[in-house]
Amino acid sequence: MDAPVRDELPFEDLTDFENADRGFIAALVPGVVRDGEGRVVYDGDAYGFLEDDCPGSAHPSLWRQARLCARQGLYEVTEGVYQVRGLDLSNMTVVEGERGVIVVDPLISVECAAAALALYREHRGQRPVTGLVYTHSHGDHFGGARGVLPHGAEEGVPILAPAGFLEHAVSENVYAGNAMTRRASFMYGDRLPKAPDGQIGAGLGTTTSTGTISLIPPTVDITHTGQEETVDGVRIVFQLTPGTEAPAEMNFLFPERRALCMAENATHNMHNILTLRGAVVRDARIWARYLDEAIDFFGDTYDVAFASHHWPTWGRDNVIRFLAEQRDLYAYLHDQTLRMLNNGLTGTEIAEELRLPPALEQSWHARGYYGSLSHNVKAVYQRYMGWYDGNPAHLWEHPPVELARRYVDLAGGAEWALAKARAYVDEGDLRFAATLLNHVVFADPENTEAKETLAGVYDRLGQGSENGPWRNFYLTAAMELRKGAGRVTLDTANAEMASALTVSMLLDSLAVRIDGPRAWDDRLTLDLVVIDEQRRHRVNLHNGALTHRAMPVHHTPKPHAGLTLILTRAELLGVLAGKGLTGIETDGDPELLARLLSYASEPPDKAFPVVTP
Repeated sequence: MDAPVRDELPFEDLTDFENADRGFIAALVPGVVRDGEGRVVYDGDAYGFLEDDCPGSAHPSLWRQARLCARQGLYEVTEGVYQVRGLDLSNMTVVEGERGVIVVDPLISVECAAAALALYREHRGQRPVTGLVYTHSHGDHFGGARGVLPHGAEEGVPILAPAGFLEHAVSENVYAGNAMTRRASFMYGDRLPKAPDGQIGAGLGTTTSTGTISLIPPTVDITHTGQEETVDGVRIVFQLTPGTEAPAEMNFLFPERRALCMAENATHNMHNILTLRGAVVRDARIWARYLDEAIDFFGDTYDVAFASHHWPTWGRDNVIRFLAEQRDLYAYLHDQTLRMLNNGLTGTEIAEELRLPPALEQSWHARGYYGSLSHNVKAVYQRYMGWYDGNPAHLWEHPPVELARRYVDLAGGAEWALAKARAYVDEGDLRFAATLLNHVVFADPENTEAKETLAGVYDRLGQGSENGPWRNFYLTAAMELRKGAGRVTLDTANAEMASALTVSMLLDSLAVRIDGPRAWDDRLTLDLVVIDEQRRHRVNLHNGALTHRAMPVHHTPKPHAGLTLILTRAELLGVLAGKGLTGIETDGDPELLARLLSYASEPPDKAFPVVTP
């Protein structure tokens, strides 16, 4: 984790700084976004300290990346194409059409998206939003939708997204949303102080905003590569790239503007094969293949490429070089991990041994600011081999607390383990010191001396890391060891998100809340006849598992349901929220619904323990 000597990397190359500043029009002043109650949801001005020289509390390479990501304002990419950068983790792109503007990726929060659009309008005129494009299914690319379209699709504005967008947006933000959001607070360090010894960025951007998350469902699906759509007089040519950086993602070209959008498939860092907040493991092989396809498919039809993060690349030859190196990065990660695992190495062993080719190590955009070589190798291993490394000693290990107690006992008790951990710190072996101290804390979470010592180790590990999320994980862990979990503000399972779900997704969301052991001995069947989609949904609770299937509205499956509800989708939302059956047509025993909902567990704790048991 020690910072590399400066002459190991080409710090004299200032191309990224020139590109990050190119086309600058104006910044938001002050660079602070607040919600309706005056609470700060994003503060870009807090990163002003990055203009100073890199201190000893940060990796020089990550400091360089953080300075680039903190640049804030409205930028012209090419004629008719603008980006607002530095007002959230991601970028918002604005493309001018015949009557108004097409917005691409409206940031995380409604408040930040509205501020970004207002900044554009201040300098380019009060143009209405005439189209909305989601490049992929991650929350930092759709959450601010109602900041640019307050009334949603009712305004008749087309909303374009890759096929499968809604399903995957829900699976990442609702089904496992609480756990992912909790880990995201570590990954992005949004609760850390913005300071040279605190949060300096996330590699992919600065940090996540903490405003209101919204989701307006798409109205136009992009289903295949080569599909063309014209929105407000602007022609768009699409390349579908499922299974790359997101399960549903797409690149696209504005031919008349000669501008290519690479979504999040090619950004100025090594990306994640498995993000530390949690996600489905991505396919590095297919990711490389789609980048290779993009080089060929879009040919010589562009002069600039931009993405949903970072800054553009100008000049076709420069773009091809950039895409080819990104392609080679993911292909090399994939193939070399497979080569080594087939020789019997485990994911941890491969991560210690594998290094990138020198040409990629020297490429700033291949550095591990967001994804890291270490955890990406382990992710490729996991994709093919799973969590188990083949060693039977790891097949049935004790859970963390029980394992910790045994290790501490083996070490001669907490005092001996603590003394030994300090010796490892003095020797510079921070990695094992963290492992040993973590065992002491999990064996005795009231041991304040162990917690403070571990926090100090996490401080050093974080401040020496080139990877933004690693730094933020370590520093947030240190903060929570000292101060407790605190308040987690981001909410990905709010009413706005629920309103965008299909009936099947709503039932899936209920299924993952069923307390299985309490429902083991019950059995019930309900039919939901949803009027506005003309579908019947058969719902079964059996052996503690809630299952459902959709069918034509007039089909009546056997056996006969104990309760049938005839209702709209909006009424179903109310029913599942516990608002009762007033005004809803029923057939059968209404008590069945109450019985079913009684098995739903309470909403989970948003600040569940991570660094303590």
